[in-house]
Formats: sequence, structure tokens, C-alpha cells
Amino acid sequence: EALGVRIDLPPGGVARCLERAGVGFCFAPRFHAAMRHAAGPRREIGLRTIFNFVGPLANPAGATVQLVGVSEPRWTVPMAEALRRLGASRALVVHGSGLDEISTVGPTRVSEVAPEGVRTYDLAPADFGLAGGAAPPRVGDAAESAAIIREVLAGGTGPARDLVLVNAAATLVVAGRAANWRAGMISAAAAIDDGGAARALARLVETSNEYREDAEPA
Repeated sequence: EALGVRIDLPPGGVARCLERAGVGFCFAPRFHAAMRHAAGPRREIGLRTIFNFVGPLANPAGATVQLVGVSEPRWTVPMAEALRRLGASRALVVHGSGLDEISTVGPTRVSEVAPEGVRTYDLAPADFGLAGGAAPPRVGDAAESAAIIREVLAGGTGPARDLVLVNAAATLVVAGRAANWRAGMISAAAAIDDGGAARALARLVETSNEYREDAEPA
């Protein structure tokens, strides 16, 4: 929302964003009505619960290829097994040195879902061609996060860009769009540096805000 994206679109709106921008956001309470009742208690509890895992497992798009982060390394295998049983053909479930994503400063535990089953291994920043370095910046609110995103998409360099690149690279690998981690890094960097990623965000902002539910065919 801080980037200007309307996030509460119904399925028809998300489909249009995918068609025009190549990216869409599925707001859980809009797609799974029961999740609305969980939002308040989750905020009151203030702790991680099983609902942190429900979202990726209940993906309304029926995605069979996913990159999913978990809060602790012990959850990579159970989450990968759950995705496999739900029909995922390829998935990476990751925890990177305290982050629920791939780390640029330390090892990342990966449980990979493939046709032959689930295998678990560790990734290092060097696998992506990184030497390791400063941790990505921490932010205090959505506005700060949006500012960093804009800086990265404008071609800014540094730890935030590296974090975006390694996770985008892994997404390209699991989707079969890159042969290996380093090839994924090259493709992800090119998408930023040629302005393609920024244009996709601009199209997402425009398309999500143009959408009107009352214009949908009955």
C-alpha cells in the first residue's frame, strides 16, 4: 500500500494485474473469508502461530511452483512435505540465518520439493557469487520499506539490492527460468538495471487502482 498498490483486489482484479503487470497480490482475508476472523486474535497474541504457515499452503492461485520462507530452520522440511502433498511440483522452503528468506550474510537452510521427493541442503552467499557483507537494513515502518524498494528498483546498490537479487534468483531457478543460482542473479540484475522491474511495479500500481468490481461481467 505504501508503494501505491491496491492490495484488497478480488480474484478478477488480481488476474488482470497478472495479465498486465506480470505480478499480483492475493490478500488472504479477501480470498479466504475465515482468515478475517483470525486477524484480530493474531495481533493480540503477538506471537508466531500456525497461521504463519497457512498462507503459502492455502495459495488461492493453486501455484505448483513456489519459494517460501519460514521463521526457523526446523520448519523447512515439514513445510516442504506439506507443499509436496498438496501438489507442488517444485518448491524451495528456506530459512536464512534468522530470516524467513535467503540470506546474503550467512548460510540458508533449503528444503527442495522436486518430482523425486524432498531434499535438504545449505546455500551460502558464495553460491550466488557474493562474498558476504553487511546485513540488509532494518526498517521501522512501511514508508521506510517502500523507500528502500524504490531505491533498489532505481538501480541502487548495496545490501538491500543483494537480498532482492538472491531471492529473485532462487525464484527463477525453481521456476525453471535459470539454470543455476548465478545465472539467476544475472537475470534478476538485468531485470532491475534495464528498468523492467520498475515498470512492472508502475503497471501494478496503475492496474490495481484502475480496477472496478462493478465493471465485472455478472
